[in-house]
Formats: sequence, structure tokens, C-alpha cells
Amino acid sequence: MAKPNPLDALLGTIVRDAIAADAEIREGRFQKGLSLVAGLSSILSGLEVTYEHYRGSYGQRVMYTPVILSPALLAAGIWGYRNRRAAQTALPTISALILADGVIGFVFHVRGIQRKPGGWRLPVANVIMGPPIFAPLLFGISGYLGLMAAFLRRTEAPSDLSVHPAIRPLQTWMEMRPVEAPMKGRSWEQDIREGRFQKHLAASTAAWSFFSGVEALYSHYKNNFRYKMQWTPVIISPLLTGAAVAAVFNRRAARTLLPAASLAAAADGALGFYFHARGVARRPGGMKKPFYNIMYGPPIFAPLLFAACGALGLLASLMRREQ
Repeated sequence: MAKPNPLDALLGTIVRDAIAADAEIREGRFQKGLSLVAGLSSILSGLEVTYEHYRGSYGQRVMYTPVILSPALLAAGIWGYRNRRAAQTALPTISALILADGVIGFVFHVRGIQRKPGGWRLPVANVIMGPPIFAPLLFGISGYLGLMAAFLRRTEAPSDLSVHPAIRPLQTWMEMRPVEAPMKGRSWEQDIREGRFQKHLAASTAAWSFFSGVEALYSHYKNNFRYKMQWTPVIISPLLTGAAVAAVFNRRAARTLLPAASLAAAADGALGFYFHARGVARRPGGMKKPFYNIMYGPPIFAPLLFAACGALGLLASLMRREQ
């Protein structure tokens, strides 16, 4: 009798887990995972805002609000991961506050650009040298994810563990199938709970990809595009935005163009994080002066927000479409 190959067993386990994860996402049963992702993304964007506002010396009290809300969403996300009720109460409350804070921050940043010499009569110079106009809206990504998580369902364990192991995966899949409701009177909340919000998520991906691309454009313009790598988010961002818009109107684009562009954005964001971290380490003093060099070096977590847009697009490609 041939001895079983450990590598084959490992690959089989990975494939089965991937199929199960895909089924859970398509059926809207990933509240725990998305709660945790919302919390972790909030702390990354919060750290970015913290040192950007530090550069502005916290000239206005409203600049403290994202610094306070980001760890609050992290706590709510972890709590929502562990507790169903917290995912339906605390998590959406903090997430809504984060979204509102992002909109308010956007208004203040627009006003800050208007108050610079020349105001909007010198749009290019003042947008580049003024407060980052779309950064507050990017901060709202984590709040959006938290709100979506509140409407999703949690993964349920099989109800009968005595079933034969060969039949158990099929039984679990059958139990995970949502009960189809009549089309008349169908609500958007029900669509989200059943994983039917692909078009909505694709539209959100298009918006945030555009915001992130504009941020990368003028941030790298300040550096005069010193490195060729700095052009990549400027090129990939409109590709992802276009693929996401196409996915809103076309099912095939959502299954082909959107995941391809999203993977490119996620990979580019990861590479950008490496290059930004390297840029911080290469500043005078390097990591011997981490606080100073992170404050005044390249924004170390900004590429991860672009990667988050790619992750959002990948998630949209796995969803089912609204009826």
C-alpha cells in the first residue's frame, strides 16, 4: 500500500479550506472576519492620520477625533469578532462615527486648501502643498467595512457532528444556503445578509481607488517621481477604478477584470509599503530615530490603504450580484 504523501494532504486541506471560505463569503457568512479586518485597517489609517496631524501641530481640536476613533474601532472590531451582539451594536456605531468624521475631515481639508494664498484660483499648487484633500475619505474605508460587517451573518458550526465525515461538507454547504425570499419587498439589508451586494461593493471600490490614486499622484509629484516605482499606483489606480465601474454594469467584468486589477493594486500596495519603510530607514539616523523619521519621511502606511482598495475589489469579485 502506497504511503500517503504529506504534501498532497496539505494541498488538499488548503483547497478544501479555500472552497469553504469562498462559499462563506458568497453566502454572506463572514461577519467575524470582516469585523477583525475593519478594526485592523482602522488602526493602520489611524496611525497615518496621527503623524500627519502631528506635522500640523494639532492646530484644531477636531484633528484629535480620528486619533481617538481609530483605536475605538479596533476595540469594537475585536469585540465584534468575539461577540455577535457587539458586532451588531458597538461596531456599526463606531463605524458610523468614523464615516462621519471622514466627511467632516474632508470639509476641513477643502477649507484648508481654500485658505491658502490664492485659494482655488491656484488649484494645482494648493492641492499639492495643502492638506491631503482625499485622505479623510480614505480614513472612512474602515468605517465602511465595519458597517458592512454589522449586516452580515456569522459562520455556523455543523449542527450534527455524528454525520459521516464524507457527507458532512455537503450537509454544511446545504445548511449555509440562504432561504430565497420573494423578489417583491426584498430589502437591501437582506441582500447584504445573503452576500448579494457585488455592485454596491464594486462602486465603493471605484470611489476609494480614485481617492487613493489622486493621493498617490500629488504625494509622488512632491518627490518629482524620483523613482519609477512611484508611477505604478498612478497607473494602477485608474485601471482599478475602471474595472470596478465596469463590474457595476457587467457580471463578466466583475469576475475577470476586477479581480485582476485588484490583485495588482494589493501587490503594488505591499511593495509600496516596503519602499516607504526603506525610505524611512535610509533617512539620517535611520531607525535609531524612528519617531522623527516616520514623522517626516515618506508616509509609511499610505501604500497599505491603496492595498486595502485592492482587497475591497477582490472581496467584491467574490460576492453575488443584487437581484
